[in-house]
Amino acid sequence: MKTIASASNTLLLVLSSCGVGSLTNAFMSPQQSTYTPLSYQRNTPLTHLPSPSNDAQPQSSSSSSSTCLHLAELSGGITEVWNSYLDALEANPLLVKSITAGVILGAADLSGQAIQQAIATNNDDNMELSTNNNNSNSVDIARFLRFAFFGFILQAPWNHFYYQILDGALPPTEDPFTSTTAIKVVIDQFIQAPIFTVIIFGFLGVLEGKSLDSIKEQLDEDYVDTMLANWKLWVPATAVNIAFCPPILRVLFLNVVFFFWSIFLSLKLNKD
Repeated sequence: MKTIASASNTLLLVLSSCGVGSLTNAFMSPQQSTYTPLSYQRNTPLTHLPSPSNDAQPQSSSSSSSTCLHLAELSGGITEVWNSYLDALEANPLLVKSITAGVILGAADLSGQAIQQAIATNNDDNMELSTNNNNSNSVDIARFLRFAFFGFILQAPWNHFYYQILDGALPPTEDPFTSTTAIKVVIDQFIQAPIFTVIIFGFLGVLEGKSLDSIKEQLDEDYVDTMLANWKLWVPATAVNIAFCPPILRVLFLNVVFFFWSIFLSLKLNKD
């Protein structure tokens, strides 16, 4: 051990005498060392590498700075919009939820119409669809407005007051995985959802001008399939919503999931 220590000291003396002070400091104890890797890397020239051209480095630095600046501005803009939305949601919860639902469900129907048009265009073997292609290529504004109105006047208010009643009867728990969460999911999906689905069929049918007999016929034909599809999507979505979302954001989360569900409803209710 004495031999190793002596050899180490000799090596340090040699390196120091050669002017490699920073390397000498690297072998010193942490209390004595003044070696800073970042400072060393930043200030020590890399003479073994080819020097960049005079204008290459400024361009790279400028491009990097510009990218970072744009990202910072984008992040700041998104944060500002989100904070403004939360402020509006706290000030006027029902109105903001209704407007949000109207926009999302209207966009969902437009997506559903686009899917229908793509199916009709690709189905060249079906003469009826081919004959109606001229009409299917345009947006059905009335249908779009029906879904947007449904989101604004029914879907958002229904869920706004429903969650108030549900959370009032069974207050949220800090632990997401409790019997309370399970009970609320069961109530939501096996009591509330079947009732609300009937209301959706009836509400959109009336807006479309269908008779009560026609609405009943559509329920007899499509209700069971709709509920089976509903449970595949909404049981896990409702569990996440109730377990993890703050009460004020529950309808917003529901609206986001409802975008995809509304595409299904749009196709189901307008399959003819």
